[in-house]
Parts: sequence; structure tokens; C-alpha cells
Amino acid sequence: MDIIKKLFPLSFKAKDVVGLIIYLVIYLVLPTVIGIIAGLLAKIPILGTILGIISWASGIYCFIGIVLLILAFLKVIK
Repeated sequence: MDIIKKLFPLSFKAKDVVGLIIYLVIYLVLPTVIGIIAGLLAKIPILGTILGIISWASGIYCFIGIVLLILAFLKVIK
């Protein structure tokens, strides 16, 4: 569990509903911004591919972070 807490530090910080909403917005905005940047630079062949992979990975990371955030807030995991 310590490894998960080190990889997803924001997911275990929400103590109240306001904190939950703030961290949820962070997890939703991050892949959106990275996706927009990747979309703008997609015309450059090598850079577009690398940013596409980074965009995909950040989406997966944020999805797992949201799931952990909700589970930690509901005290399902500690």
C-alpha cells in the first residue's frame, strides 16, 4: 500500500468533500491539458508519437487516481 501512496499522492489527501472535488478536478484537467498539447503537436512525426503515448499514459494514471481517490475518501482502502 505504501507504493501506491507514493505513486498516487493526491488520491489519499482528501479529508472532506471540498478536498475531494478539488483533487477530482485536478485529475480531470491534467489529461485534458496534456491531450490538447499532444493534439497541437501531433503534426510533428516523432514528437507527435511520443506525446500520444504520454497522453495515453496520463489518462490511465488519472483514471486510476480517481478510482483510488474515491475509494480512499469512502474509507474502503486506507
